[in-house]
Amino acid sequence: MKKAPVQASQETQQEAMKIAKATQKPGQTKEQTRLIAQGIEKGIAIYKKQQKERNRQADKARKKQQKSKQKEALSQTEDNVLNVEDNKTKSSLSLPWALLILSWLAFAAYVFFHLGANR
Repeated sequence: MKKAPVQASQETQQEAMKIAKATQKPGQTKEQTRLIAQGIEKGIAIYKKQQKERNRQADKARKKQQKSKQKEALSQTEDNVLNVEDNKTKSSLSLPWALLILSWLAFAAYVFFHLGANR
């Protein structure tokens, strides 16, 4: 399907007519000037369309870059959290074992000194 041509705004039409009249040659008819103005309108419309597309592409690139930065920051945060959890797990596992060994040593010393002294 073909899209219907978009009608240029009144401001664009007036600007195109000003430009066409400013570049008008001696002996040029009103019809020729009108056709030149229509060509200028089309040029302006194409330019605006291209600018919108460029802006859209730039916006997409900016959003994509923001998303990648956010993902990178999130992954770094997750890595930091995992490292902290690993450190906590290591220290939390070694603490009970250290306390167990210490308690057995204390018990052995108690038995050796107190019970051995009573004999």
